[in-house]
Amino acid sequence: MGASTFFSHLVVLFVVAARTRPRTAAWMWALTLLLGLVVEGVVTGGDGGSSTAAMAVVSAFALLVVSLVQVRREAQREVTVQRTVTAVERDRRTLLEERTTIARELHDVVAHHMSVVAIQAEAAPYRVENPPPELEQVFVTIRENAVAALTELRRVLGVVRADDYEAPDAPQPTLADLDRLLANVADAGLVTEKAVTGAVRELPQGVELSAYRIIQEALSNSLRHAPGATARVEIGYVLGGLGLRVVNGPPTAPVKPSPGAGHGITGMRERVAMLNGEMTAGATAEGGYEVTAFIPAQPTGSGASGAVVEQA
Repeated sequence: MGASTFFSHLVVLFVVAARTRPRTAAWMWALTLLLGLVVEGVVTGGDGGSSTAAMAVVSAFALLVVSLVQVRREAQREVTVQRTVTAVERDRRTLLEERTTIARELHDVVAHHMSVVAIQAEAAPYRVENPPPELEQVFVTIRENAVAALTELRRVLGVVRADDYEAPDAPQPTLADLDRLLANVADAGLVTEKAVTGAVRELPQGVELSAYRIIQEALSNSLRHAPGATARVEIGYVLGGLGLRVVNGPPTAPVKPSPGAGHGITGMRERVAMLNGEMTAGATAEGGYEVTAFIPAQPTGSGASGAVVEQA
């Protein structure tokens, strides 16, 4: 076998092994070896066996190397695909868990209000002396609708409740409980400043709850990812809604890896999207992190007015 023929044979084996499965290249190598032995036995009378054996050994070694590289590359590709699928599934599971948490909390909020409506509708006729039958029937209808809505709400929301979930005894937190939260994070080592601007007023409880949770999660992220930094919480009561801004400085201590990175941002975005709001989150030029959100809301009652700036 000539040198050019031997080289051409190696090139063909390389191409086949690189572009097909290793099994196909192995079959090609075996058939080529068999054909070479037959041809040399017929043409040269068996005198070229040594060249055929050398070709078989060298080509087998080359084929093995190429096949191993291809198998390793395929394994890396499968690992990359699997990691991508795992990350997508993890994000989807996190989103569903956050939606479940929001549904539980809103259930407690709405259930409280519907219970108040039912109780007030039942007690209203007794507050009026000799109420007309039409008025009594109106209150009866209101109470029946409130009870029916509450029952339906509990039935639907029962699907997303875990078997071991228990409704909290205390009311869901609002922005009025923010000072207690800031005191807790201060005890954990995060110095936080709070600034409230605009006419402070009572907002729907769902909005207050979501705003509290967003601030809570943003401060938790600051504790995890920016140890030793300071944070600032800004709350702006503006026309038509509520503005939030939580920003922290760069960390001053070594940052420990956190396996749940990014999931808190997903939950905050879900809460803001549920209320038709807008949110941005990203690193600052100083090396810190900033979360801003605007939640549309209409006031539910009168509150104190004026701008306030507090230090926590």
